Amino acid sequence: MSAPPAFDPAFDPTSDDQLADPYPRYAQMRARCPVLHDRDRDIWVLTRHEDVARVVHDPGTFSSESAVRISGGPESEEVQQVLAEGWSLTPNLTESDGEEHTRLRVAVNRVFTPRRVAALEPFVRDTAEDLIARFAADGHTDIIESYAWPLPLIVMAKILGVPPRDVPLLRRWSSNWLKLSVGTGEPAERVEWARDVVTMQHYVMSLLDDTDRADPDSLISSLARYGLEHRLEHVELMRIVMNLIIAGHVTVTRAIGNGLLTLLEHPDQLEALRTGEASAETMVEETLRFESPVQGLFRTVTRPTELGGRHLAPGDRVMVHWGSANRDADVFDDPDAFDLRSRPGRHQMAFGRGVHACLGAALARLQLRIAIPLLFDRLPALRPGPAGSRTRERLVIARGFEELHLHWDAPEPAKGPPMTAPVPGPRRADGPPGPA
Repeated sequence: MSAPPAFDPAFDPTSDDQLADPYPRYAQMRARCPVLHDRDRDIWVLTRHEDVARVVHDPGTFSSESAVRISGGPESEEVQQVLAEGWSLTPNLTESDGEEHTRLRVAVNRVFTPRRVAALEPFVRDTAEDLIARFAADGHTDIIESYAWPLPLIVMAKILGVPPRDVPLLRRWSSNWLKLSVGTGEPAERVEWARDVVTMQHYVMSLLDDTDRADPDSLISSLARYGLEHRLEHVELMRIVMNLIIAGHVTVTRAIGNGLLTLLEHPDQLEALRTGEASAETMVEETLRFESPVQGLFRTVTRPTELGGRHLAPGDRVMVHWGSANRDADVFDDPDAFDLRSRPGRHQMAFGRGVHACLGAALARLQLRIAIPLLFDRLPALRPGPAGSRTRERLVIARGFEELHLHWDAPEPAKGPPMTAPVPGPRRADGPPGPA
């Protein structure tokens, strides 16, 4: 590995200042040290669009093994003991290469065709309307808790054929799987996260083993049939399902929160959306570019190579930083402006590129196109909550909110007779109503 560069802008996306606004730091990195060695995590951070594109289009040199893990080191003995009660977490759709990745991806390609995604639009819209109806009269809510995470997870459960009652369990399990995979947390926390991951594995395996009671059109049933036809073991199918559950909702959850706050902080752009001057499709693309929900993933160098003037050796870890690449002035005019009117098409990298481009990108776009404008339509004078009513996630690879409280003008309660008014009894034959 080559020596660290002299310039060190303290890359730490989980620090308070960079959580608030990391983009000035990324601009410095692109200009002065586009391939930066982060000594604390021992990763090379790639911030230029050009370098990120090169890496993701060269899977032979840059492997996707451990693509979501900051550290490639072993787990503690306690975590390993818990995980031994389940199955290996990899290879999966995100963390595999070559023919193995192709085998897994082909198994679900048919589910996310344009026709199948378009057919889900009524369900997505009805689900969004139902969720909004639950809190519309309150005048305030944590939009992440009540809307941004339930919507995409309910949709994914529908696709998979998972019972709706189990959606909250999927949320907890998948959230803890992501935290375990990223490689952060205290030892005791990681043990608990590992237990949830193993529980989720057994849950999905039970669904695959009991497809006789499942909807024959569900993805679970389809995968079980595909596995028999193409010799994919249930463990491989289980990893696919788990991968889809987490990837199918966390990106949309974060993008809803990011998109809402960005529009509220740019009222001129919100007005362009409301008046039709800008389309919902453009809003989705610009939101994904401006505040990429997945800030980056990791690759492992497989052979000696050079990148941005740095010599990289086999085993070196690089982070392809989508969030920074999407603010690169060499690709986007005025990249730090949120602009729905004049931004060109889908040059942003929020869903990745190359063989690992997000399988469910079309479904995510559909949900965002419906979910964000609908809130502004249904909640009058939607606005951010008071200071201190939002909390960002502290994840190196992601940018989103743990909580985001919003307020709006709730409708006045319906007027009518007092709830305590006496109820008339049956009418007597000789006079006014009397007691029953």
